[in-house]
Amino acid sequence: MIKKLLVALFLASSSVLPSHAVEYDLEVEDHFTNGSMGCMMMRECTKDVVEVKSIKDFEKYQKSEYPFIKKEFNDLVEVLNEVGVNVYVAPQYYFLIGTRGVYYTEGNNIFLNAELVKRSSTLISTLRHEGWHSVQDCQAGTIDNSIIALVYPTDKVPKYMQMMTENTYSNNPGVMWEKEAKWMGHTEGATLKALKACKEGNMWEQYPPTPLTRKFLVKEGYIKE
Repeated sequence: MIKKLLVALFLASSSVLPSHAVEYDLEVEDHFTNGSMGCMMMRECTKDVVEVKSIKDFEKYQKSEYPFIKKEFNDLVEVLNEVGVNVYVAPQYYFLIGTRGVYYTEGNNIFLNAELVKRSSTLISTLRHEGWHSVQDCQAGTIDNSIIALVYPTDKVPKYMQMMTENTYSNNPGVMWEKEAKWMGHTEGATLKALKACKEGNMWEQYPPTPLTRKFLVKEGYIKE
């Protein structure tokens, strides 16, 4: 488990900004920086950042169609909204180079990089991946609390997924959470199933907590020993 703020810094590399939303134009030299991504995630920068309620919103933004992922995409967005997570699509310049999407734990928002998720397969895997971070959020007691937890023991993640993630994130301490999310990003239906468990309030019955998470949940009164 890790403090939400620390996870946000890892997942988003966001800077601390006022929380009220304004229409703010970034200077070109601020594009593709921690500042631009933090500004977007804190909802301080909203220019061309559009909320996605269904695949139709995404198609309108991209001026393209995504018929093959329509059902899963819509189902994911619907249940994410039901548990309190909003989904947005935004221009590439808000993100650090190579970042397809981010989940901001403090605001419970997912942001998709419009340029890097143009392909159907990339779009749906990214939404599953970022959606899984909200599952990890829920696993730690409630999606509105201040911590995040692994859902599975690390050794349950396939070794090839672990290696791929380690190559990407190197020695970053957040790699544990990313291993799990990367795995689920490539597993059809897994994120949707877990989000439904979060919504229905039976996460720990369907996904027994790891020993460390269980110890925390008992201490905080979420579950009994």
